[in-house]
This record gives sequence, structure tokens and C-alpha cells, in this order.
Amino acid sequence: MMAAEDAQLAQQCAGAMFDRDRASQAAGMRIEAVGPGFARLSMRLLPEMINGHETAHGGAIFTLADSAFAFACNSRNVRTVAQHCSITFMSPGREGEVLTAEARETSLAGRFGIYDVTVTAEDGRLVALFRGHSAATRESVIEGR
Repeated sequence: MMAAEDAQLAQQCAGAMFDRDRASQAAGMRIEAVGPGFARLSMRLLPEMINGHETAHGGAIFTLADSAFAFACNSRNVRTVAQHCSITFMSPGREGEVLTAEARETSLAGRFGIYDVTVTAEDGRLVALFRGHSAATRESVIEGR
């Protein structure tokens, strides 16, 4: 497959997944860019995402990073699921800020992949580092393709 076809397939997979992804939709996430083994999503921190310390709840940040990971590892029309994920929080997110999660494929060997995700705030500061390990299934993201 040529690079342009790979990029188009990644966009089609992202569209199909996002249409079914009620969690990402409910959180107000936006897909900024996708490509083979890559995805960038953004999300505004809503009042409902703020914890008792008046900072972003870790679960909200994890959800954004996990969604970017999902769109990156499903970009080749192979249904892929998370096998293991970890996150390190570096600085707090604040209500109203837009966070951006950028996922990049670090390794893909057979059915298993590793993806690194950086979550940054609008001012450029690092909010979190996430690593996801994926496992491919025998199904497609887009049926019949």
C-alpha cells in the first residue's frame, strides 16, 4: 500500500471508530490528525472533569491518552485492543484548558505493539506520559474492507 493509501485508510478507520466511540464523544474529544501508527486528539477540560484539588481528574487525562492510543493502534484496519497501559502525571490540568494527546507507534511486532503518548496543555507544558501495549485481534475495524 502506498503512503497516501495508508493515510486514507487511517482516516477511514478513525472515522468509523469515532462514530461508535461514545466515551470519546461524551468527553468532547476531537481528532486533530491520524496516520498509520499515529493519532493526535484534543479535549477541553470540562467542570465535570475537575477533582477535589481543583485540577483535572487523572481519569480524564488517562481517557484522553487512551483514546489517542486506540486511534493510533487501530489505524491499519486491524481491530486492536489495549493489553496494558501506564501513565505518569507530570503537571496538573486546569478547568477550561485544552489538552492534546499525541500517540506514536514505538514498536509493532506481529500482533503486539507499543505506543507512547504525550499529553500537553495549551501552554506547551507536559501534563502526562502514557505508554500503551496493544494486542491485535483477527477482526477488522471497518467490516468488509
